[in-house]
Amino acid sequence: MDTRDQHGRTSTGRHSAPPARTRLLVAGGALAALGLTAGLATPLNPAPQQARAGDDGKKTLTVAVAQSVDSLSPFLAQRLLSTSIHRLTYEYLTNYDPKDNHTVPGFATKWEPSADKLTWTYTIRSDSKWSDGKKATAEDAAWTFNKIMSKEGTATANSNFVTNFKKVTAPSPTRLVIELKKPQSTMAALDVPIVPKHVWEKVDDLSEFNNDKDFPVVGNGPFVLSDFKVDQFVKLKANKDFWRGAPKFDELVFKTYKDQDAAVAALKKGEVSFVAGQPALTPAQANGLKGESDVKVNNGPGRRFFAIATNPGARTLDGKKFGDGHPALLDKRVRQALFLSVDRKTIVDKVFQGNAVEGAGYIPPRFSDYAWQPSRKQRLAYDPKRAAALLDEAGYKKNSDGKRVGKDGKALDFRILCHATDPNDKAVGKYLKEWWGDLGIGLKVNCLDDVSVPWYAGEYDLAFDGWSVNPDPDFVLGIHTCAALPEKAKESAATDNFICDKKFDELYDKQLAEYDPAKRAAIVKQMQSWLYDSGYMNVMAYPNAVEAYRTDQIKSITTMPEAAGNIYGQDGYWSWWSATPASGSGGSDGGGSTGVIIGIAVAAAVVVGGGALIALRRRSTAEDRE
Repeated sequence: MDTRDQHGRTSTGRHSAPPARTRLLVAGGALAALGLTAGLATPLNPAPQQARAGDDGKKTLTVAVAQSVDSLSPFLAQRLLSTSIHRLTYEYLTNYDPKDNHTVPGFATKWEPSADKLTWTYTIRSDSKWSDGKKATAEDAAWTFNKIMSKEGTATANSNFVTNFKKVTAPSPTRLVIELKKPQSTMAALDVPIVPKHVWEKVDDLSEFNNDKDFPVVGNGPFVLSDFKVDQFVKLKANKDFWRGAPKFDELVFKTYKDQDAAVAALKKGEVSFVAGQPALTPAQANGLKGESDVKVNNGPGRRFFAIATNPGARTLDGKKFGDGHPALLDKRVRQALFLSVDRKTIVDKVFQGNAVEGAGYIPPRFSDYAWQPSRKQRLAYDPKRAAALLDEAGYKKNSDGKRVGKDGKALDFRILCHATDPNDKAVGKYLKEWWGDLGIGLKVNCLDDVSVPWYAGEYDLAFDGWSVNPDPDFVLGIHTCAALPEKAKESAATDNFICDKKFDELYDKQLAEYDPAKRAAIVKQMQSWLYDSGYMNVMAYPNAVEAYRTDQIKSITTMPEAAGNIYGQDGYWSWWSATPASGSGGSDGGGSTGVIIGIAVAAAVVVGGGALIALRRRSTAEDRE
């Protein structure tokens, strides 16, 4: 699933990384009109325009993205795009330094624990204000955390951060106090957007509020969310009063492209300033851009993993089972047999063409303190013979037709959820059909635009999964705890894949309470070892961040880490906040790039006026959470 998204699902989550949700407009014959991508030629917009400064001299940076927004509510959003937008529009208590990921001040200027580490006091900066002019205070932070703790439809996105909270108060405008049930090592890494109490307390039902009705949306980050059209664009304007300093571009636009080749073509024409891919450019796309004038390709170590997840048996918090996952996957020998017949080297060499590192542990090598590798004896390397032996041992032997059958005589056939917009899912799916077919196992690769419905219903056997990992790994570990399971069957929840195990939960609690960095890292590695041995998650690769931008529109931009890292989907707002317009350039065309195409706008209005607005939480496990 996708990527908190910094948290990361693509999916996913993507899936990435924890689940993703989205609002979808559906209405009669007008649905097709909504599928149009901003910037396409129409009778009122004969041809896409070349990038240029607006008539008012406004400098616009347009980012081509393949992912949809799941929600603009910080309480619900989990996709990488959505959580990236929230990092731009709301302050968090702390931030991460772009040089080396160490914690730096954000909404809080300092933080300190009591002697027993059960009470944390944060000093809230006095120079932050909301975009409507009201002062941002500790009361806003206290209200935000208390709302998540209340679970009034607010625990979808960030509940893992507050599970151990006992009480949150704001004794003064600049003082926030959090009391804990037991020590918690993540208190300087609470990746929770702080929202304005005076705006959000007026919302009747936070579980249904998508934060997309009134623009501009009140925030206190470097940008202000100024406009949004489902699956077309998200527009943000620079916050001139941001305490750290105003962004150098006047406007930032995330423009949706369902076809990644079309996004790359738009970059070549100068219609967009930057392209990130789904979630990265393919090798062919990157190679095709390297010879282009005024285009720079950034290829750095990524913060995501690309994995196969198995359905361990969907269940609710109270243990009620649901879904139709294949019962054979409840046997660890079967799960490990599947993973023993996945050639990670081939995937890195052939699918990613070297723009990735072979997978193993749950944490990418970029986060060296927590990264883990199995011992030689423990490693589930490509070994079809050993896989066949495990299947025989589990009671699934080949019949005369070469098919694996169980004791009930039924053939061993699986389904795998695939993201229709992700070329990597499709490419790896073809290899899996071949590799598992040689073992006598059938595989149906089920590629969907929206994998959320079968995923949350537990109606799948395997799925392509992925998350963006934060400098602090708590979130991506917490999505595999029993506490993350849904309260009701088929309901969206924080869980990535319905994993629930007492041993894993014990290790999770232990790492959360450990303040010694080395000791905590050792526990985190034990958790990755457990995940690896269980066979529930097969991390195949750590893809590079392969992206590109126009140097005639963007003079300079910060990667994270600065030495060699990613631009899109950072643990912070550094890239877009720091981006400097090229001399004499207005960036990409602010009008055409934001999708202000009258024909599409009218179609959308018809849908809303004549049809039903259906809230559909969508999951994209390839890049869900940051």
